[in-house]
Amino acid sequence: QVQLVESGGGLVQPGGSLRLSCAASGFTFSRYAMYWYRQAPGKQRELVADISSASSTEYADSVKGRFTISRDNAKNTVYLQMNSLKPEDTAVYYCKAARNYNYWGQGTQVTVSS
Repeated sequence: QVQLVESGGGLVQPGGSLRLSCAASGFTFSRYAMYWYRQAPGKQRELVADISSASSTEYADSVKGRFTISRDNAKNTVYLQMNSLKPEDTAVYYCKAARNYNYWGQGTQVTVSS
C-alpha cells in the first residue's frame, strides 16, 4: 500500500535549520511530482514547495531563498531543507505525491521558538 512518512520535525530556535524527509513506498516515486505543504493552527494548509518528476522546483514567496526542496529517486525520498527559520514557519508540515492520484503523509510538527 501507498505510504508517505515524514520525519525531521522538532523544536528549533529562530535562525536555525531543520531538514525534513518524506520516505515514499507503494508507488513509482520517480514518476510523481512531490510537494511540501504546511498548516499552522487556525490557518489553511498552504503550499510551501514542489518538485516535478524532472526535478524542476517552485517555492512560495514566503520561503524563497530560505528553503530548498530536493528528491532522491534512488531512496524514494523527498527533502525540505529549511534555513533561517522564523516563528511564522511554525506549522505541521505534510508531503504529498501527485500524478493520477494524490497521496498524503501524516505530517511532522515544526516549532520555531526561543
